[in-house]
Amino acid sequence: MNTAPQSGAARAVTGWSVAGLVLLVPSVVMAWLAVVSTPRGGNCLMYGEECSTVPHEALEGCFWFALAVGLLALVWPRTRWTGARTGTVLVQWGAQLTLIALILSGA
Repeated sequence: MNTAPQSGAARAVTGWSVAGLVLLVPSVVMAWLAVVSTPRGGNCLMYGEECSTVPHEALEGCFWFALAVGLLALVWPRTRWTGARTGTVLVQWGAQLTLIALILSGA
């Protein structure tokens, strides 16, 4: 077992991965609140009219993909393939931002 301390870059990647996982649910909730607070979102909520055309499968897929990739980056060995681990965190954040953009596009 390698007990060497983490490098600064590995610690930063871990921090970004944890931040993405912690912010995933609150950012989705805030995006939905922003959508529902618009007149179009209110009509969709109350009357089922003018609802977003974004398929729910796309939203769910982005959510679960961001969660899975974030967990993968979190459990990835810190000293192996640091570049690939960094790329995984970038994919995680990309999926999260895509999810938020898809939700807000229905506003």
